[in-house]
Amino acid sequence: MAERDSNMPSVPTYAGTVAPYALSKDPSSDGATVLSVTPDSPAYDIGLEPGMRVLTVNGKPLTDMIVWLWETEDVEAEIEVFDPRDNTVASAVIERFPGEEWGVDFDGVVFDGMRTCVNACIFCFMNMLPKESRSTLTIRDDDYRLSFLQGNFVTLTNMKDPEVEDAIDKMLSPMNVSLHAITPECRRKLIGRNAPRGIEVLERFLEAGIEIHAQIVLCPGINDGDELLATLEYVEAHPGITSLAIVPLGFTKHQKRFTTSYSDDVEASRAVVKMLEPFQQRAREERGCTVFQLADEFYIDAHLPVPPAETYDGFPQFYDGIGMLRSFLDEVESVRAVRSLEVARVSERLGESSRRVLVISGEAAQGTFGAFCSMFDAGVIDVCTIKNEYFGGNVNVTGLICACDLLGQLPADLTDIELLIPDVMFNYDGLTLDGLARDEVTAELEQRGAIVHFATPAPNHLLDALV
Repeated sequence: MAERDSNMPSVPTYAGTVAPYALSKDPSSDGATVLSVTPDSPAYDIGLEPGMRVLTVNGKPLTDMIVWLWETEDVEAEIEVFDPRDNTVASAVIERFPGEEWGVDFDGVVFDGMRTCVNACIFCFMNMLPKESRSTLTIRDDDYRLSFLQGNFVTLTNMKDPEVEDAIDKMLSPMNVSLHAITPECRRKLIGRNAPRGIEVLERFLEAGIEIHAQIVLCPGINDGDELLATLEYVEAHPGITSLAIVPLGFTKHQKRFTTSYSDDVEASRAVVKMLEPFQQRAREERGCTVFQLADEFYIDAHLPVPPAETYDGFPQFYDGIGMLRSFLDEVESVRAVRSLEVARVSERLGESSRRVLVISGEAAQGTFGAFCSMFDAGVIDVCTIKNEYFGGNVNVTGLICACDLLGQLPADLTDIELLIPDVMFNYDGLTLDGLARDEVTAELEQRGAIVHFATPAPNHLLDALV
């Protein structure tokens, strides 16, 4: 699941909107609000302007981007538009040349309200947030449309038959599905009483030929061991499931159900790695791809090297934490080979100025960012690990670092320090998970004497920020 205010990136699989959030800001209104219009585009030519609302396309209510994509597939479409300046509704035919973009962006991808979760998942991260968390962080979405449009994982448990039939008719493929377990008893324990519906819809999708990327949140003592084995065998028997991501349970201190996970148990992590190996081997032999993928945390927790890039099948679940570590390490080697002169110049600049760079990192990524720092002269760039006290539990990823921990754990005197802060700490509105704006964080750090850089946490982007 991915909440509207998520600080984690999503994977758009469509074209046509630049709105940062999945939800329209005005889902109570009919149609889709126009966010922007490209000059001299088909939308511009018929007089569309920001603030107007497109109500229907070819007579179909415009409820989401799927309707727009399907109804505007050809070179012309008839639309109804509401103009709030005079409260009028007008019809127009919008036309384009083959391959031309329509030139209109809407304020989201779902315009009629989000389908929310009907489950009671025991591992739901939104239920483990601090009480003072802003309300947008606790929205539990489970909307199949966002699975297709943005790569969100959904359980399928709240889909009605007409929605299932519509998804099959439109062949909304691929879909990202939270599987978690296969036996009814375990699924009910994990998800709740609606769990059977998820498998029913999943199998209808598979029968129809819709490709599935599946996910398991692995909870020690619940869906591991024999239960995990049964789920792996189910996936192996259904080739329509082209990738399976297994991610470890994450928990915060703001709950009482969990006190341990794989991050505390090297042997348990290694056992999971070992269990997957024969399934991965058979998949490579029979399907030509690995299919069964473990989150990077398992290799970190097991103290094992991450697999080579070719075993990740093109990284179909990259933003589920599958292969990020391998991608980063390989990019470090590419930067070392291709941009060695720039690396040397940064080392020289820092050495001559007596400045030092601290790369901010969560505990899980300390070694990964260390590989980036190793390219430079000794002592000029180091990793500064921030412990997540705000969430507590086993939360240790960089994207969930909060401003209170960053500011609380950095020294009061940052003179001659350049801070390289991964921008995944901030959402699209420039806020951290505990609600501080990027400008506020920057101002506080600059008051302490620091020079502040923000960058996407990938070696080339990190180097760009320093260059």
